[in-house]
Amino acid sequence: MKYFDELKRAMTWLGEKPDTMFLGQAVEYAGTAMTNTFADVDRSKLLEMPVNEDMQMGITIGMALNGSVPISIYPRWNFLLLGANQLVNHLDKIKIMSNGGYTPKVIIRTSIGSQRPFHPQHQHIADFTPGFKAMCDWVDFIRLDEPEQIFEAFQYAYERTDNRPTVLVEWGDYYGEK
Repeated sequence: MKYFDELKRAMTWLGEKPDTMFLGQAVEYAGTAMTNTFADVDRSKLLEMPVNEDMQMGITIGMALNGSVPISIYPRWNFLLLGANQLVNHLDKIKIMSNGGYTPKVIIRTSIGSQRPFHPQHQHIADFTPGFKAMCDWVDFIRLDEPEQIFEAFQYAYERTDNRPTVLVEWGDYYGEK
């Protein structure tokens, strides 16, 4: 099994669920390596977003509160930084702020940007997983180091009964290397 193929298989499986919706930059239109992982997802489930990551995370939370399971796409950790306000101050704290009344299930995809064969410079290759784990109590973080982890991790994020939001962290370099 290949890293990219497992991501595509997981997205296709999630796309078959009646309550899922994919939103983010380059989900409906080409633009990042992640785009091709949606090739077999029905186009009606893809919501292209403008470059406004904070708003995207707010919409993601709203969709989840309305009963959908949004898969929110941030092609690199460096872009997800711009949605940190909503992730850390709202999504992570909503359960405690509502005394358990709201536990929106959210799946967030992000990536440690690829450095090979082209290095996009340091504003695109960070791994902020440890820092975000330290800031969040409720949101769960899973780094996808090996292809065999991928499908199971996305299945777990979707099927989990505790409704914890899950951030799945990919490695951009592994799309073509593993």
